[in-house]
Amino acid sequence: MTPDPDQRPPIDTVLVRRLVDTQFPQWAGLPLKLIDPAGSDHVIHRLGDELSVRLPRHREAVGQAAKDQYWLPRLAPQLPLAVPVPVAVGRPALGYPWPWGVARWLDGEAATVEGLGDSTETARELASFLRALRDFDPGAGAGAAAGRLGGSDAGLAGRDGSTRAAIAAAADAFDAPAMTALWDAVLACPRHQGPPMWFHGDFHTGNLLTVDGRLSAVIDFGGFGLGDPSVDLMVAFTLMTAETRAVFRGALDGDDATWLRGRGWALTAGLSAYTTYAATSPRIAEQTSRQIRAALAG
Repeated sequence: MTPDPDQRPPIDTVLVRRLVDTQFPQWAGLPLKLIDPAGSDHVIHRLGDELSVRLPRHREAVGQAAKDQYWLPRLAPQLPLAVPVPVAVGRPALGYPWPWGVARWLDGEAATVEGLGDSTETARELASFLRALRDFDPGAGAGAAAGRLGGSDAGLAGRDGSTRAAIAAAADAFDAPAMTALWDAVLACPRHQGPPMWFHGDFHTGNLLTVDGRLSAVIDFGGFGLGDPSVDLMVAFTLMTAETRAVFRGALDGDDATWLRGRGWALTAGLSAYTTYAATSPRIAEQTSRQIRAALAG
């Protein structure tokens, strides 16, 4: 029986093995290993030494395989860090209801505050990546596809109710008046001016890979879109210290309103994760607490 697409379908290694073997028999002999922990949107397996298999966990993540297949080959030549290389898109089958993706495996470890937080070189590299992303030229024939990408201009206002509820829920852990004042200022500041810009959409430590202590790749472009690039400033508050944030901000050369909206994204995303997961995950509690306090500090 096909699972209700509004629910989270069961995904295990047996299912992934059968999907790969029946749809891509050229890879049937390759070993398959679950990657745990993975992100909240996909179940990820390593396939052999050179491939990864990603199955969406829920409806909101559906479509990323096709999105990656279209956009990442266009993005890769214009960016200073590696990005995933899509190889194939699998079909719904065997009770699994959605398309899924196969990409080249990228070696590396997730970036950490301890490893890179105080690195001015990393701050400049991340600013350079975002400048290149904002200047991305998709080439002829991509205009219609770009027009279907979501923007983030209305995203902050659309999170007002949930953010204020999270401020109230987290009032024992953080300075609720300060969070409210920041959020009020974010909603009152000017929105993005000028033409829409390209953004990653989920630019934080978990989506940055390092090799030998240096940035090597940016992954998970599920939030990639065209609109207000302030959403990508979240990385300054998830990874950097006050000193390296200043270097990053100077290298980007953005205006005060964009920076303020970036603080707003860091606050609302941090609060959402904190109120959802902190009680059961000390790791998430620590990471999001740091993010929220950094957003308040500016």
